[in-house]
Amino acid sequence: MHAATYTQILTTQYRYTAYVFAANLEGLSDDAAFLQPAPGGNCLNWVAGHILQARASTLTMLGQDLPFAADKYDRYQRGGAPLKDAADTVPLSAMIADFAATEAGLQAGLAGLTAEKLAAKAPFSPGRSDTETVGSLLAGLVFHEGYHIGQLGLLRRLAGVDGAIK
Repeated sequence: MHAATYTQILTTQYRYTAYVFAANLEGLSDDAAFLQPAPGGNCLNWVAGHILQARASTLTMLGQDLPFAADKYDRYQRGGAPLKDAADTVPLSAMIADFAATEAGLQAGLAGLTAEKLAAKAPFSPGRSDTETVGSLLAGLVFHEGYHIGQLGLLRRLAGVDGAIK
């Protein structure tokens, strides 16, 4: 696939995830975002923070500056301990602002991709693949973001708030 076509697809997908992320968090309180689903799983605050933690990795891979401290979302890394205390979290208002602030860098990073960069070895591979490229990793990362943004929609409803996407 031509690099420009591939980056246009990624750009479109990331624009959709940005819209749905904002819609799913709109009107939620920090208390609602801290409700733990039963019988298990992570609360909405953790899922939203995890999306931002992954977004930070994406921006770094694309050579873009982060609009927030590099360690701000470390608490939300995969495999981290469940949230027990709201004081240990980032408020939703900050997450909404931080996510919106990542858009310009993400879009600039995607616009700067070339066929050579897309074919380059990825800096990491969630699937531990020796053949992971920047292009294949970006495809996985946009899927990862969409997967978790879908969870935000379900967690929003579990908190007793109407769905944002109708």
